[in-house]
Amino acid sequence: MIKGFPLSACASVLAAGVLALSAPMAAANPVKINYQQPAQDIIDIVDAAPSPGASLSPDGSLLLVTGYPALPDIYDMAADQLKLAGRRINPANYTVSQARYISELKLVDVATGNNQSIQGLPADLKALAVSWAPNGRYIALAQQTEKHVELWLVDVAKAKAKRWSKTALNAVWGARLAWLHDSSGVYTYTVVDGLTKPAAKVVPTGPVITESKGRTAPGRTYQDLLQNKHDEDLFDYYFTSQIKLFNVKGKERVIGEPAVYNGLSVAPSDDYLLVSQLKRPYSYAVPHYRFPETTEVWSPTGKLVYQVVEQGLADNLPIAFDAVVQGRRSISWRNDADATLVWAEAADQGDPAVATEVRDQVFQLAAPFKGQPQKLADLSKRFSGLLAADNEHLLIWERWWADRDEKLWLVDASGKRSTELVWERSWEDRYNDPGTPFTVQTDEGRTLLYLKDGNLLLRGSGASDEGDRPFIDSYNLMDKTSERLWRSEAPYYEAPRELIDAEAMTFLTQREGVNDPADFFIRDIDDNKLTALTETPHPMPHTLGITREQITYTRDDGLPMSAELYLPAGYDKDRDGPLPTIVWAYPREYKSSAAAAQISGSPYEFVRISYWSPQYLATQGYAVLDAATMPIVGEGDAQPNDTFIEQLVMNGKAAIDAGAKLGVTDPERVALGGHSYGAFMTANMLAHSDLFKTGIARSGAYNRSLTPFGFQREERTVWDDADLYIRMSPFFHADKINEPLLMIHGINDNNSGTFPMQSERLYQAIKGLGGTARLVMLPHESHGYRARESVLHMLWEQTRWLDEHLKGE
Repeated sequence: MIKGFPLSACASVLAAGVLALSAPMAAANPVKINYQQPAQDIIDIVDAAPSPGASLSPDGSLLLVTGYPALPDIYDMAADQLKLAGRRINPANYTVSQARYISELKLVDVATGNNQSIQGLPADLKALAVSWAPNGRYIALAQQTEKHVELWLVDVAKAKAKRWSKTALNAVWGARLAWLHDSSGVYTYTVVDGLTKPAAKVVPTGPVITESKGRTAPGRTYQDLLQNKHDEDLFDYYFTSQIKLFNVKGKERVIGEPAVYNGLSVAPSDDYLLVSQLKRPYSYAVPHYRFPETTEVWSPTGKLVYQVVEQGLADNLPIAFDAVVQGRRSISWRNDADATLVWAEAADQGDPAVATEVRDQVFQLAAPFKGQPQKLADLSKRFSGLLAADNEHLLIWERWWADRDEKLWLVDASGKRSTELVWERSWEDRYNDPGTPFTVQTDEGRTLLYLKDGNLLLRGSGASDEGDRPFIDSYNLMDKTSERLWRSEAPYYEAPRELIDAEAMTFLTQREGVNDPADFFIRDIDDNKLTALTETPHPMPHTLGITREQITYTRDDGLPMSAELYLPAGYDKDRDGPLPTIVWAYPREYKSSAAAAQISGSPYEFVRISYWSPQYLATQGYAVLDAATMPIVGEGDAQPNDTFIEQLVMNGKAAIDAGAKLGVTDPERVALGGHSYGAFMTANMLAHSDLFKTGIARSGAYNRSLTPFGFQREERTVWDDADLYIRMSPFFHADKINEPLLMIHGINDNNSGTFPMQSERLYQAIKGLGGTARLVMLPHESHGYRARESVLHMLWEQTRWLDEHLKGE
């Protein structure tokens, strides 16, 4: 039953709440303890080897298998970090802060399945990026060390690596490696020598001033923004780079002058570069991706050929999800042409509120970029992508957030044939998703849309009532019909990754089973033959007895729902009876009940017990309802959040009833938990119902007046609907949270809206009102937690909390 809450005088309550939060609050009397560890079988889950990745060589003859390390330790997480304009970097080596890296590389011969190690790799491999040369003869990799990032080159035929250059790379955007299509070299960003690092200013030289000047400039709640002149200077210092070309023979060439480059791509003909750079004035209100940006076409030596656009500071966009900047955007090279630019331009001033039939226009302009741009399409929605097979066959996608609609068009750039609608669909509707086209690579190193006799090859997830069953289809662009060529079959979940040979109809796939980790295979569709390329051992054999079942149920209004049920090894409900249960979820908004009811996932996927969700608790005697659907539906003119609380409570009741009906859940011993928006869900559920005995909320936001220009998928502002913001903020209903709540938050959270103070303030509210809560703040952790010590402590806290409040231990 939903707990009541008054809606009168919400605006005045909101104002009072904001003022209260701005005042100093009493200390939380923190308990100081060292990092703790859970039971050994949980530790073994955390330390299990991550699943490997892989990429196919351009000619399909070799598979590069990439291995990743387990979690880093807290020492790595405590490395120096700068927060500048929405980016976090490690200033010691010019990299992304706390970057994930590749620790193992090996080659697999596709024809024979034989493995080949690569000699000469760094002893402590920490590759931030690896990239095949278009001819498949080389692999470039960016190797991270404590002091810099190095460029390395692998000679594939010799299976031997060597350091390519002593020049340090600038990887603050991540390692950018742009190969020439003839495979003779790679462009990348390097650290600029001779720059003077800004000295830290202990004494300010004046106040920090920003001014709106009457402009309408709404903005969502961003973190890690520039704060002052010193931050601006630091941003310039670390993000300024030099573009260089590294030849495979060991020579390097400087391209252009140092600048704050943030985009670099090579024309398919190799005759031009498309270069973007950020320019002042910077902003203290928005992240780097809204800073002034200039995009230009250069010659290979760095000479300006054509200025594509000079975009000003974009700090005044509407907050609607379909809002975009005015002027040219989404600029790229047409994939099939020698050197042709394509871009989109808003025809509605970038404002979704403007009533017009044409929202976007798509243009192209070929080298030497002297004539007038050619218009390729008028779109009623926002441009979202272009992929070409040739000049007469271009696919252009458009999408619109508000109605979840997608259209795909077939465009003839030569003008011989009129534009045709290929399909129109709701992108929420996973069951009827036709799929994504495969591409092929030419001998010249160009990636083209695969098209033969008017037929595409499509791959898709194959969502259905029986779970995901990935497929490969042939789709005829002329008569708009499809033919199913292959579909994943029980008892395996097999997903196509890349097209190897269109004539032989061979594909790289990744297949797994309930007890079989994901491995890479060659799938020959014509001969119905499957060849294994990798063989991955079970990473956590001690969990083999844990069972997983995809269950379906309905909530009180008849909407179908689903969840994954995990039960302890050896459990027998008739013998052992109902179990204490944890429900883990994340609310999602939908515009139709049909889309909300669709099932995701597959019963045949590998049962890799997760420590991030509560699946690991099955080792501790709990039933786990993971990925329990929490649909929030707003059909027609209604918005999903109009009835957020009511639908949320229905969802929670349905999940508990489903477990109880199966005989595995004790309805009097059920906890609810979630991360981020799932934490927000958890606090709201405890405030507005008595369904759950306790809750776990990680890295959440609980006071929506602190995100006044929208949150999650809500586009209304607090001034549009103050009652909505009050109603959906568990902070304003903390007096009704009468069940124990465990809150965990990373002290260094960088996610929009989920400031660490959100958890601190809700804890203070519950504490001040006499409720039961525990607040755990994890040092050095962001929105997700990565240090091994932090993750193990999180699991210790969660297990201990549930043992106390569900088991009574």
